[in-house]
Amino acid sequence: MYRVLFITFGCKVNHYETECMKETFRARNWEVIGEEGQADAVVINSCTVTASGDSRVLTALRKARTRYPEAVIALTGCYPQADPETASKITEADLICGTKDRGRTCELVESLLSDRKRTVLLSDHKKGDLFEPMKCTHYEDNTRAFVKIQDGCDRFCSYCIIPYARGRSRSKPPELLREEAAGIAANGVKEIVLSGINLAFYGAEMGLTLADAVEMCAGVDGIERIRLGSLEPEMMTDSQLERLAAVPGFCPQFHLSLQSGCTRTLKAMNRRYTAEEYFALTERIRRFFPDCTFTTDVMVGFPQETDDDHAESVAFIRKVGFSKVHVFRYSRRHGTPADRMSGQVPESLKTERWKSMTAAADEMRETYLRSLVGRTVPVLFERENCPEFHQGRAPDHTLIKISRKNPEKSLRNRIISVIIEENGPDNCFGRPVVDLDYDLI
Repeated sequence: MYRVLFITFGCKVNHYETECMKETFRARNWEVIGEEGQADAVVINSCTVTASGDSRVLTALRKARTRYPEAVIALTGCYPQADPETASKITEADLICGTKDRGRTCELVESLLSDRKRTVLLSDHKKGDLFEPMKCTHYEDNTRAFVKIQDGCDRFCSYCIIPYARGRSRSKPPELLREEAAGIAANGVKEIVLSGINLAFYGAEMGLTLADAVEMCAGVDGIERIRLGSLEPEMMTDSQLERLAAVPGFCPQFHLSLQSGCTRTLKAMNRRYTAEEYFALTERIRRFFPDCTFTTDVMVGFPQETDDDHAESVAFIRKVGFSKVHVFRYSRRHGTPADRMSGQVPESLKTERWKSMTAAADEMRETYLRSLVGRTVPVLFERENCPEFHQGRAPDHTLIKISRKNPEKSLRNRIISVIIEENGPDNCFGRPVVDLDYDLI
């Protein structure tokens, strides 16, 4: 039996695609191993969002070639797709392919095991490309499954290379989604997280919407929760929100990508909304979901961002009241319009702004977690990795911990109502509403 090691960088979509490739390898009688084993092949699924991300991929390639000198090394994903000329010259990789034809990865690796003929398969995405029919029904976690239902992006934000790496927006056909959701449920998974590169645009080319995908998954026996991945703040109409609110298992946690709370900066980023329009959307969502939470991503140090722009952005995130904010510094990306802009912000100033934005985000996070104390929430318990606590996620994705009296017993994959009694810096502690058997917990 051949053995394969996967190394994955980047977003949840990348991780989903790795899981799909693992399933393909297993179907052809390969053993998927961890880094401690001896590999016959190493598949590196890359990310190219930032230049530093490219560097991490190249470092991983060099380490893999040194550690597994006889293995077939395959480089796939966004990095080679976005920069095929540079990627094709990487000598550490025996197989170089991009964000297309991942279903053939195992077949191509097996071919290289016999003839060792270095292979480069990189072709441009074209308008009208179909959604690649990947699926994964086996998850080691067995409580939550990420399912990619949309790929590509038509928006071309001025700082982003991803439309060049992923192509135009396209969606998973409903029949394939239904089949995949049924397979996931049959393996005992209770929660599905719908994911995509620009998820809000799911189904646009088919006359469907994101609400159709949620309703379809909710109709599958065994699926008790449906959660959305990162969303661009577009396409969320009142009609869609009304339909989502009618789905009993829908988790009202909305990760609405913001990038900046300053309209002037948003325009320079080529985002398609103003700060005022973004705020109006959060208010509309709250009408349909009074107990919803918002999380987001915010960039600091974009070219030409002034101190006043930054202050406006900080004030805006406070105004929305996010439960969690991922703050990151702008990173120049060759091949994007923002890389050619004048007024690049010095790294030292980016760091100062990152600190002030992070301080505001941390304060909001603490305020939100403190507000949960006294509430009762249904918690889906996850893999046991702590002897002192059982832990799982509430519908708002907050990590909840309860005391674990018996390290040999598990609550994994059970949904239990928990009263929140205390908050920590990034999670809450509670107790079950109904006393559980002492031997169980």
